[in-house]
Amino acid sequence: MSGDGQVLVAGAGGFIGGHLVSRLLTEGQVVRAVDVKPQDEWFQVHDEAENLILDLRSADACDRAVAGTADVYNLAADMGGMGFIESNKALCMLSVLINTHLLMSARNLGVERYFYASSACVYPDYRQRETDNPGLKEGDAYPAMPEDGYGWEKLFSERLCRHFREDFGLTTRVFRYHNVYGENGTWTGGREKAPAAICRKVAEAVIGETGRISIWGDGRQSRSFMYIDDCVEGTRRLMDSDVAEPLNLGSDELVTIDELVTIVEGIAGVKLDRDYDLSAPQGVRGRNSDNELITERLGWAPAISLRDGLERTYRWVYEQVAANAPSRVG
Repeated sequence: MSGDGQVLVAGAGGFIGGHLVSRLLTEGQVVRAVDVKPQDEWFQVHDEAENLILDLRSADACDRAVAGTADVYNLAADMGGMGFIESNKALCMLSVLINTHLLMSARNLGVERYFYASSACVYPDYRQRETDNPGLKEGDAYPAMPEDGYGWEKLFSERLCRHFREDFGLTTRVFRYHNVYGENGTWTGGREKAPAAICRKVAEAVIGETGRISIWGDGRQSRSFMYIDDCVEGTRRLMDSDVAEPLNLGSDELVTIDELVTIVEGIAGVKLDRDYDLSAPQGVRGRNSDNELITERLGWAPAISLRDGLERTYRWVYEQVAANAPSRVG
């Protein structure tokens, strides 16, 4: 932490937020954890933190959340996987209220450092039309044509952080997260991302003995996926750095969705027949993280292999599926 005082984690009831609160507490920091959801819907609740339920789209709620804090981590947003963000563009864009009001509160209440969680969705479609994506460089975000809705909100909020730094002297840090996955996150319900969705579908096939899996798209669209531990480690490193410009935070291990399924099948010890749903949302054709700049500026880059991260994730998702499966009476 940059100074004495509490640390605010906005969006602490979410997937990344819950893991970040855990990390900060292990470091001995005093944490205020805030989310809009009822506490029984938080993915992780840490009793050592000050846990508050606040709607950060409100300026008054942001003042309450920020008061007395030295560092602010803003991970709060209304978002989910591709199925959610393609169908809820207005809701995604309304998250701009959270970042706007948090920045104003941070400026007015003397916050030392402010972190904003942006997304690879800021990158334009014309850079992501090939499956064999060479890696998105930070400068590729302009000329701008981000993902409609969610991507525009993220890109605007990045610029807002920049101008609060330039005009008001607030120290801001921005990471563009690339497809974060891991335990203690959304695994069902429509907001889950591809790794959790695939882990769930494989687990359901194993438990239900169906022998089949449904895949969105033709399976040849490509992505890189970053395990949650790398995400939290990188976030802490950036917050304590002197890097002002937005950086990628993602793995550069590119795989197709078919390859992702094959890895999870190997972990589960099964081979499934695949049904391809070409009508389902697919997003861009290929997206990968170029890690040259983060390596240069932080001397570090995500390194946990997809196989290792998925093995941990699948075991956790399998437990959730098994716990929620209807009992089978012989």
